Amino acid sequence: MKTLQKIIYRNALSLLLLIPFYTWAQDIHYSQFYETSILRNPALTGVFNGDYRVSMIYRNQWNSISAPFQTAQAALECKKQIGESQDFIGFGVLGFYDKTGSINLRTLSGSVAISYNKSINEAHNSFLSLGLMGGYIQRSFDVSKMTFDNQYGPGGYNPGNPTGESFGNPKVSQMDFGAGINYSTNNGPENANNYMIGFSAYHLTRPENTFYSDNAGIKKDLRWNLNASTNRLINEMWSVQFQGNFSLQGNYNETILGGLVGRKNDEAASESVLIFYAGCFYRIGDALIPVVKVDYNQLTFAASYDMNVSKLKAASNLRGGFEISIIKTGILNDPQKGFSKTVCPRR
Repeated sequence: MKTLQKIIYRNALSLLLLIPFYTWAQDIHYSQFYETSILRNPALTGVFNGDYRVSMIYRNQWNSISAPFQTAQAALECKKQIGESQDFIGFGVLGFYDKTGSINLRTLSGSVAISYNKSINEAHNSFLSLGLMGGYIQRSFDVSKMTFDNQYGPGGYNPGNPTGESFGNPKVSQMDFGAGINYSTNNGPENANNYMIGFSAYHLTRPENTFYSDNAGIKKDLRWNLNASTNRLINEMWSVQFQGNFSLQGNYNETILGGLVGRKNDEAASESVLIFYAGCFYRIGDALIPVVKVDYNQLTFAASYDMNVSKLKAASNLRGGFEISIIKTGILNDPQKGFSKTVCPRR
C-alpha cells in the first residue's frame, strides 16, 4: 500500500516543484510575526500596553501560481496585577485556520496560554517572563480532490476509474504544548525606549505527524524560536523599531529581520493620537516584505506584502502573498487601570 505521504507528494508534484520544501515541514508563519505572541513565544502573552488586546490576522499566499495558502487567526490577551507588587499574570486564547494546496489540507487549532511576569527592576520596568501554552489541533484533507495514476488511461483522465488506493481516517486530532522565556526592559526619558529578547519551544510532546495509525514514530519536529526587538523614541514625533525572529524546526529554519519608522501627529493640535509607520522586512532567502501600519488611538491597522525573491521568482514574478492585521488594545475601567498605564513592557 502506498503511504499517504507518497500519494500527497505525487499528486502535488507540480506544486512542490514551485514552492520551497520548508512550507510543507514547518508550522504556519506570518510576515507580521511580531503581532502573534502566543505562536511566537508564550512568555509574550500579556506583554503590551493596556489591560487587554484583541487581534486578527489574515494571510493569503501563492495565489498567483497555485491553489492559495490561506491562514486566519484571532486572539485575545489580558493581564492582571498580582497584589500590590509590579508582577502580573498574562492570559491568552488563540484560534487559527489554515488551508493549503489543491487537496485542501486543513489545520484547525485552538490554544490557551498563561505567562508569569516577574518585575526585577521597577525603575526601568524590567520583567522576566515565563509562559506556557497548550492547544488542540485538527488536521484533515479532501480525498475527493486527489487524483491517481490508475485513473489515467488511453482516453485521458477518468475520475470514475477506481483509484486502487485505500485510506484510513483523513482527519486526525492531537494535543500540543509549548513554553518560553522572555526578558524586557525600558530606558530613556519616561522609559520610552524598550528592548526585548526571548526563547521558546513548541511541540514539546512530539505529537504524531501522520494520517496513518500504523505509521507510529513519525513525530512532529520540535520548533525552537528566538525573538528580539527594540523600540526607540527619537523625539516627540519620530520613533523607530527593529524586530527579528529565528525559527528552527527539524532540518529547516527561517530568519526574518526588519524595522519600521513611525511618525506621530501633534497631540496638542488634535484630540486623537495618530501614528503612521512604514518599513520593510526580509525573510532571508525568500522574500522582501514592505509594511505599512497605522495606530489610531487604541486601534491598529497593518498591511504587508511578500515580494518573493527566492528561486521561485521565475514563476512568481516577485509575487508572494499579502497579509492584513487589525488590533484593538484598551484599558479597563477599574481601580487598577493606573497599573496598566505605568507598567508597560511592550513587544
